[in-house]
This record gives sequence, structure tokens and C-alpha cells, in this order.
Amino acid sequence: MGINYTAVPSPCYVLEEDKLIHNLEILQRVQEETSCKIILALKGYAMWSTFNLIKQYLPGCTASSLYELKLSAEKFGGENHIYSAAYRDDEFTEVCSLAGHLVFNSVAQWQRLGLQAMDAGVSCGLRVNPGIAEVETDLYNPCFSGSRLGVRPEHLEGFDLTGIEGFHAHALCENMAASSLTLIDAFEAKFAAYIPNLKWVNFGGGHLMTHKDYDVNLLIQRLKAFKAKWNVDVYLEPGGAIGWQTGVLVSTVLDIVPTDGLDVVILDISATAHMPDVLEMPYRPSITGAGLAQENKHTYRLGGTSCLAGDVIGDYSFETPLKVGSQVIFEDMIHYTMVKTTMFNGVRHPDIGIWHQNQSFELVISFHYEDFRDRLS
Repeated sequence: MGINYTAVPSPCYVLEEDKLIHNLEILQRVQEETSCKIILALKGYAMWSTFNLIKQYLPGCTASSLYELKLSAEKFGGENHIYSAAYRDDEFTEVCSLAGHLVFNSVAQWQRLGLQAMDAGVSCGLRVNPGIAEVETDLYNPCFSGSRLGVRPEHLEGFDLTGIEGFHAHALCENMAASSLTLIDAFEAKFAAYIPNLKWVNFGGGHLMTHKDYDVNLLIQRLKAFKAKWNVDVYLEPGGAIGWQTGVLVSTVLDIVPTDGLDVVILDISATAHMPDVLEMPYRPSITGAGLAQENKHTYRLGGTSCLAGDVIGDYSFETPLKVGSQVIFEDMIHYTMVKTTMFNGVRHPDIGIWHQNQSFELVISFHYEDFRDRLS
């Protein structure tokens, strides 16, 4: 039936429970047919109010920091993995007390901290860089020239890797199945000499398995072949694929400002604070019932409430004119968007809610002045 927006406050991120379950069922199928494990990458999706549902399908989480690792331990309670570009000395003992799998970004970090991790009973891995070019935008490409992420094969030669139990190869960002296969093929070609000594391999995230155009069968076949050849445990750690197309950002028109060009609609949200990828990527989010500029009868430029001059979402057209109080619904706003929000300018942060399968709305959290104040000093 879909969301009844009259029951939802504005602004608000709304996760649709049935769509999340649909995605999880796809991931469960991949796990069942390949005997691989898929863990939740918190960097892309960390809505812990849904963890009790997610852990019915997935065995654990992967973190990029101590705080994410603590969230996984506290709210998920499954396998606890961590990778960081560099670990802090003053946090590392606590990291080792929580992590079951720990991935180092460099040989130097492994040499300096590896013994401490092994003594704590942690399974240690090393991130490797397969040097493929499957992501067009360098901001999101782990393998762009000069990337700090992972060790290239030529930089492994001559080092003693005794104690390293796994290799982690994350090289994708919202890619289709052909790129997943390119990654696995490149990993085999460049790191084959090391695989017989490993217990596990992690092919990272960016495998957008829940996209309608992703060939899940192709991935399943390739993973089964890899496991049959090498006899190692295999992990994948998507974040985007879990939250993909699972919910919206509800916003409301506050004002319409005439300019020397298009009329500018001021919404009760902000691109820079609440949808930062719109400016960083950049990309154009979809809006329910809206089209490209001039495609429909009434065209507007949509902007946010912050003081940033460039807090502009884009130009959209609507069949009926917008007015103060009109709702504007931004689609696919759950994965990556919520985890990257800020409280810049002190603009009101969107609430977070769940539209349940029984057609009821649950307001999970509202944010207030104290949340803004307590982030500062």
C-alpha cells in the first residue's frame, strides 16, 4: 500500500520495513547458495533500530572505527569485523577486545600492532588493492591512482606475513555483477600466491546485489567457483545493498522565493546537512511525482534552509504548482545518506521513523536543540 504521509512528521527519514526485508531475502539467498557470509557495513547503513530484524538474515557487522565497532557489539551482537585506514594507539586495546576479525591497511601497521591483536585472539587480515577501475568518481573509488587504501601486490613482496589469516579487497561502489566478477578475477590473478595460506577472503562492499539490474546468479556462480578452488571462507560486506531503495526523506515547502531565473523553493531540509552526496558526488535525487526541468508544467529550483549559497538540490518540474505546506518526497534516502548527515547551521535534523508491514508508523527518534548543543563545546 505504501506510506501514508499524513501520519509522518516533516522532515523525516522513513524506512519501509517490507522493502528492507525484500533486500535481506536476496542477501540470504546468496549466502545459502554459496556458503559465503554477508555482513552489514555500518558505514553505509547504521540504523540500529532495525538490527533485530537484520540479524535474522546476516551474521554480523563490519566497522570502520572504534565507535562503529562498539555499536555493532552493543546493538547487533554477532560477528564483529573492523577495518581502519590506521588504528590509534589509545584505542587499539579496546578494538582488540571487541573485534573478531581485524584488517590492517598497511604492512607497517600490521608489523607494529599485529602481535597485540593476535595475543588478544583476533583473526588478523590485510587490505590489498587489486588496482581495478570499476568506479568512475575518484571520491568513491578505492583504487584510484595514489589511493591510500590497501596494499598493492608489488608492495607485499619480501614481507613476512606469518599470522595474517585473511585478505580484504574492497574496490567497488554500487557496482553491478560484472564489476563483482572483475574484482574476484583481479584478486585471483594478483594475489594467487598468498591465497593458499589464508583462512578467509573478504571481497568488501559495493556489490549492489539488491538492484533490479544486478545479476545475482552470476555472482553466485563466481563465488561458488572461487570457494571450490581455494577452500577459504568468503565474506562480502555491503552497506548500500542493504538500504538500497528502502525509504524516503519527507520534506515540506517553507517558502517560494522569486529570483532572476526560476522560483526557488525553500524546503525544511538541507542538501549539505541532510543529503551531502547530492553536492559531493554530485547526483540528482529522485522526487516522487516530479520530473526534469520543463518536463511538467511547473518548474522550480529546490533549495535548503542553511546559509550555504550552494545548498541547492536541483531543478525539478511538477504537474501542479507547489505552495507553502506542500510535501516533497525524496526517494532512496536510507543508505549512506543518514550516516553522513550533520547539524550544520543548527538546522533542524530530520526525524527517523519506520513504516511497518502492518501499515503503522513508528517514530524512532526526534532530534532537538540539545543534540546540536552537545556536539559542540
